[in-house]
Amino acid sequence: MNRIEEYRRDLNEKFPGKSFKLHYTNGNNVLEVAKDDVYPVLEYLKGSNRFDLMMNHGGADFPERAKRFDLFYELFSTRDYARLRVKTQVGENESIRSIQPLWKGINWFERETYDMFGIKYDGHPNLRRILTHHQFVGHPLRKDYPADRQQHCTEPLPIHFEDDFDYKPDPNSNMVPLNIGPSHPATHGTLRVMTELDGEKVNRAHVELGYLHRCFEKMAETHPYNQVIPYTDRLNYCSAPMNNVGYCKAVEKLLDVEIPPKAQAMRVILCEFSRIIDHIVCLGASAVDLGALTGFFHLFQYREMVYSLFEKLCGARLTVSLTRVGGMAQDPPPDWIELALGTVKKIREGIDTLDQMLTENKIWIQRTRDVGNITAENAIAWGYTGPCLRAAGVNLDLRKAEPYYGYETLDFDVPVGTSGDIYDRYLVRVEEMKQSCRIIEQVCKNMPGGDYTIRDKSIVLPEKKDVYGNIEGLMNHFMLVINGLRPPEGEVYDYTEAANGELGFQLYSDGTGNPYRLKVRPPCFSIYQSFSEQVTGGLVADVIAVLGSMNLIAGELDR
Repeated sequence: MNRIEEYRRDLNEKFPGKSFKLHYTNGNNVLEVAKDDVYPVLEYLKGSNRFDLMMNHGGADFPERAKRFDLFYELFSTRDYARLRVKTQVGENESIRSIQPLWKGINWFERETYDMFGIKYDGHPNLRRILTHHQFVGHPLRKDYPADRQQHCTEPLPIHFEDDFDYKPDPNSNMVPLNIGPSHPATHGTLRVMTELDGEKVNRAHVELGYLHRCFEKMAETHPYNQVIPYTDRLNYCSAPMNNVGYCKAVEKLLDVEIPPKAQAMRVILCEFSRIIDHIVCLGASAVDLGALTGFFHLFQYREMVYSLFEKLCGARLTVSLTRVGGMAQDPPPDWIELALGTVKKIREGIDTLDQMLTENKIWIQRTRDVGNITAENAIAWGYTGPCLRAAGVNLDLRKAEPYYGYETLDFDVPVGTSGDIYDRYLVRVEEMKQSCRIIEQVCKNMPGGDYTIRDKSIVLPEKKDVYGNIEGLMNHFMLVINGLRPPEGEVYDYTEAANGELGFQLYSDGTGNPYRLKVRPPCFSIYQSFSEQVTGGLVADVIAVLGSMNLIAGELDR
């Protein structure tokens, strides 16, 4: 929504004599300001109650420029769903003021940008590396850092805390330091939680990331656009098609193309099946962590049914690469829609059984109700989106707020909780699975006809019959493979409602066949920031319960 004139009027009134550059580009409202004006402008935009959620922050490297780095801040309003990107430029040896006093959820994003680019934030309380290890030298997302250069960590850091990096246990104290993970069944080998315990009570806690840092953003710069799709599979690998769709949607927005109705419908179906199986993993694994093994075995049989659908569609199950820029990779088999409807019917029965097993189970309620509570205001401050934000009482779902692919024509409800505790997060996810079943049924019963992809020879490979059957098809295939897909120069931020919240892609194009810069905004990165605060003061047994309710997927957390 273009609100440039409204923003220009307000900023001119608040900052007379300042010259701000505002423009509407590729569907995004963009405000460019000088480095020293970033903090006061952001302070005003938040203080005026216009933007309450800092959705994303990151940078891009342009080594040929005097001001080498771009910094961007993606702002969002939960009140009227307005968005604004604030941009600035920072030189090689310059620093910029931290905006953590305005949004505490910016903490990890600033640390990530420092880690990846070396940009320093004045006033940041803990400006240390976050995704790379403490022995790492250099900044991997700078253009002069080789993509194949690896650096191995030879020794772990001892237990430390955000406000006490050089922590030493006091032998005269009853406090006991304890590592929970990464070699713990509930942390899946990828998350390290450091705690200081007073008996069974958590006196303080801290987390360490980087155990599954896969260099997604660096690899995206070295591969053609369509070859990035398999890398997106491995972000949230529990709902891979949602990552495929989110990335392709961003590229298509930069290309200014609209995919055919049939491709849109297929993406909706795949995304909703992915939402269901993602919630199945979350609830099933969380139940196991709290001792409910039966629920895990029960739920996972329906996950396997969905994987069988994916396999019939493309041959793969977990990491599927189902989409292409411009639409889908292929048409579904003739009986696939009927199989999808049959699978939905069985999933509905499975969700009802889950309700009977857990929703009124006394042990489940005692372990989850009034544990991990978070207020709506605090969730917004941390940058929550998705089920965890809705469980806290904020009715925000991009499928309703900023609908895409025809979601505005579908009949479904958005479940919202009240307390933000683990039990409400569970209830929201259960109801979301039911609503996803409603969406899939509606789309399957009204599947549009037509092609599964656009037929633009500069974007989509021709069909095999054309490649083998005529010289024009052969040449189009040859030119697209050699030159690659080439979006125009520019940048775009696009987003979808993934299983854990807003999945966003900030894409820079320089007109070549590879993305110049691809920054992903993973939902659980913001959510996990609040983990230490949520478990402090609670019982050590609740640490695992809170961890499970956040549904952290290390592939997108570390990228």
